[in-house]
Amino acid sequence: MAEESKVPPTSLTMEDFSITPVSGTIGPAPEVRAVAAAAAPSPLGPLAGLKGTWKGRGFNQIWRPFHGTQDRFLELNETEEVLQFVEIPGDIPNRGLLQADITLHGLTYLQKINDANVKQNGKPAGIHIEPGIWVSVPATTNPLDPPTVARLANIPHGTSLVAQGSALQSTGAPTIAPASIVPFTITPPNTPINFPEQNLGIPTTFRTPPADIPHVTQAMVNNPNVVLTNGLVGKAIQSVTTLIISTLDLNPPSSGGGTSNIAFLQGAAGGPNAQAAQMKAIFWIEEFVDAHGETHHQLQYTQTVLLNFNGLSWPHVSVANLIKQ
Repeated sequence: MAEESKVPPTSLTMEDFSITPVSGTIGPAPEVRAVAAAAAPSPLGPLAGLKGTWKGRGFNQIWRPFHGTQDRFLELNETEEVLQFVEIPGDIPNRGLLQADITLHGLTYLQKINDANVKQNGKPAGIHIEPGIWVSVPATTNPLDPPTVARLANIPHGTSLVAQGSALQSTGAPTIAPASIVPFTITPPNTPINFPEQNLGIPTTFRTPPADIPHVTQAMVNNPNVVLTNGLVGKAIQSVTTLIISTLDLNPPSSGGGTSNIAFLQGAAGGPNAQAAQMKAIFWIEEFVDAHGETHHQLQYTQTVLLNFNGLSWPHVSVANLIKQ
């Protein structure tokens, strides 16, 4: 991993910070909660396995709007990634009106992604940085939902999002469905429309140059999730925590979530420049045994953001295989 991809150990430090409910305590007295916490599993619940620093490689695909002779450019990147999670100490109080107060628990995260092949002044070209928070939400009565998880993300292009969903536990290797990069019409019946840039065999100036993506194959463009299935080879998966989230209601949860864009992305007359309309993602936190009998942890994810412009929804798919350090 390049030196520029390292996260300083104090970048997300929480050493002098702990959230504490004030002006009224939720639930039992602090001394009772302290005794209970010592005997209980992590309050992070299914998010507990995220804690720590993860590093690895992945693949990024995005249809970019193009202000010129045609409306699109297909960017492809082989990526190097560092993803760090730090637990937020203390209880996060959510005050209720329609039901009793609840307590959330969560982690901050910082995601840094470089292009693995493109250099800028001799250093890997940074293509994405994202600060955010994951929270574990207990069951609620209003709305009537079971326990859920949520991700609050901030994208430097000018989008913030809340994606909420469920966590599942399983054993053995996960089943990873294909992901498509094919654009489709925004209005029903959402007709898919293929473009020549999807075919690596057709030369074009409207796609990342071949020299910048030496290991990208047609199979990866057709289905970016093949990077994830390849990341399972040689690993005996013992257990998996699956986090399934979306900015749309997945029922559960029955409400909440969404995206918000700056004015430039939203656009005005003539439609958006590039509106991030929705996002869905799946994260797999895996414990595996390698060929030498050693136990490790892998974090895999697939994420699809729909960018709306010029009458179409253009999938932006990102995937990665990360190993806990």
